[in-house]
This record gives sequence, C-alpha cells and structure tokens, in this order.
Amino acid sequence: MKARQVHFFSGVILSLFIGIHLFNHFFSIFGIQRHIELMDSLRKIYRHPFIEIILLVAVVVQILSGLRLVRRNSSRNANFFDKIHLYSGLYLAIFLVIHVSAVLAGRFFLKLDTNFYFGAAGINSFPVNLFFIPYYALAVLSFFGHLAAIHSKKMNQPILILSPIQQAWGILILGAALTLILFYGLTNQFSGIELPEEYRILTGQ
Repeated sequence: MKARQVHFFSGVILSLFIGIHLFNHFFSIFGIQRHIELMDSLRKIYRHPFIEIILLVAVVVQILSGLRLVRRNSSRNANFFDKIHLYSGLYLAIFLVIHVSAVLAGRFFLKLDTNFYFGAAGINSFPVNLFFIPYYALAVLSFFGHLAAIHSKKMNQPILILSPIQQAWGILILGAALTLILFYGLTNQFSGIELPEEYRILTGQ
C-alpha cells in the first residue's frame, strides 16, 4: 500500500477513537462523575487488549506515514487549507507522541487511573496551566483543522447551499466551539477543579 493510503486508514481508525474521546470529554459539562461513568463504559471497548494494540499501532503508523508525506509534498502554491493540513498534522504528531507517552507512563509507572483528573490536572493548576491550556486547545483545533483540510480537498459537491470550502470553515468553527465547551467542562464550569491528592504529583504540588 502507498503511504497516502496507509495514512488514510490509520487516520480513520484514530479519528473514530478521538471522536469518542472528545465526546467523553464533552460529557464533563454534566459533571465529573458523569464523565468518569461514561469513560468507564467506553474503556470496556477501547481498553480491550486487541483494540488497544490496534490503536497504538495506528498512532505509530499515522505519525510515520504523515512525516513521510510531508517530506514528499511541496509547499509551493499551497492555499490556506493546504497549510492548515500540513501544520495541524505536524502538531498532532508531536501531541500524540507526548500525550500517549504520558498516559502510558501514568498508567504503568505512576499507577494512576488516567481518568478525568489526569487530563484536568494540568489545566487547573497554575503555573503549569500556562502550558497545558494551549497544548490541549491546539490539539483539538488541529484535529478539526486536519479534518477541515481533508474535507476541502475530498468534497466536491455542495451541501444545501454551502460550498466545500464553506463546509470546511464550518468544521473549523465547530472545532473552536467544542474547544471552549471542553474547557468549560474540564475546569468545572471555569470555577476550577479540586484535585485528589494522588494526582497532585502531575503538577509538582
């Protein structure tokens, strides 16, 4: 298979998981307990050893095939969504390496339940939130930016009265709105989260 095809299929697998993962984080607007309950249900699927191995392999394949495609493609005559495609992909590659490594380290070395509090720790603790807020925000925006860029290239038919480019902008706007909603939930409606003692190690407290 060509690198582009491999990248596409690994991307589909990861997009399905990321969509589920973001939906789980969206549930934080209904409270921390609802978020954790949904995560516990979803983990029965994506933490099955077979599924988890597929996801981890997809992460590695997505990063390596993406970097290979970056080296091949020329940036000359690139339009706005071409640039979004490139830069969002590069950021997602960096984010996936850091985030997946952190989650695995949290699970297997720190022996933490990498649930709501694991993700919310950095966002709700000063001064580390100066890093983690843009770190997570750019990850969500990059995911939707990547989808928007792909949509602008693959879609050649209008939907209702929206052209493919307008649809791509709609995906970007959706990503920006969802980013705000996620931070609303992950900061307990902007009032802040009281971290359990075992998670304070993540923020150096």
